[in-house]
Amino acid sequence: MRANFIFSEVWIGLRRNLTMTIAVVITVAVGMAMLGVGLMINAQVSLMKDYWYDKVQISVFLCTKTTPDPDCKGKAATQQQMQALKTKIESLPGVQPPVAFEDQVAAYENFKKSYGSNKALVEAAGVDDMPPSFRVKLKDPDNYQPVIQQIEGQPGVAQIINQKDLIGRFFDMLQLVRSAALVVAIILVLAAALLIGNTVRLSAFNRRRETGIMRLVGASNLYIQLPFVMEGVIAGLIGGVFAAVMLIVAKVFMFEEFARFLAASSSIGWDDVAQTISLTMGIGVLICVLASFVTLRRYLRV
Repeated sequence: MRANFIFSEVWIGLRRNLTMTIAVVITVAVGMAMLGVGLMINAQVSLMKDYWYDKVQISVFLCTKTTPDPDCKGKAATQQQMQALKTKIESLPGVQPPVAFEDQVAAYENFKKSYGSNKALVEAAGVDDMPPSFRVKLKDPDNYQPVIQQIEGQPGVAQIINQKDLIGRFFDMLQLVRSAALVVAIILVLAAALLIGNTVRLSAFNRRRETGIMRLVGASNLYIQLPFVMEGVIAGLIGGVFAAVMLIVAKVFMFEEFARFLAASSSIGWDDVAQTISLTMGIGVLICVLASFVTLRRYLRV
């Protein structure tokens, strides 16, 4: 009998404040979805860092006759300079052998693969425009400065590029996106808490006579407050379900496509998505419960 009464009161409250309940569900759904996307981006960035940082290399580009670098003086690196440079690089303590060499032909083929869609650019460039290079893999990608300092200024060296710097900028951009998603999520969560509190306050005001009678017959505070709290919990759960659907869609159409272009093996798994959904749904329900209790303690006077 008591359970039937509580559920009937919950149904009455949801029906009387239908528009507010819908607003709560939408706000919770969007807020939890943004929070989940932020968490998934964070997990994706961590996986990609582990994947790409292990493959980070230093590219040592050598002089050619067309190299504009003043140190080259319009002269191409000789075979003796290349061999001496390779021997020196392999002897450095931070370098992980072997050191790969890419000649101009191989560099041009890689150039065509990378920019094959831009025919004008490919046709404008030739084999002689591609500098040969050494690809140096480091034992510790974070400790690249000593290696670069030892290579800089060597005969035949035109330019040194640390791929970690290029990748680092990309990851900084992803971290910025993650932070923006989390900020938006926090704002929407606060908006959801205010909406829930207002919905509970209106529901308590509309049923003040019933709650007054319940207090007179000896009902406990928890028994009186339970229907209002359950209204918030139901709204939070429904919003959490919609957020879960949005996160699944984001995993399929955003994260998997994104990882396909960069590294398929670094895509977040469905277990990560399930953990994110469970966490966001729990946070959504907890916010609804806390907002309901706080609002009732302040506004419910019977």
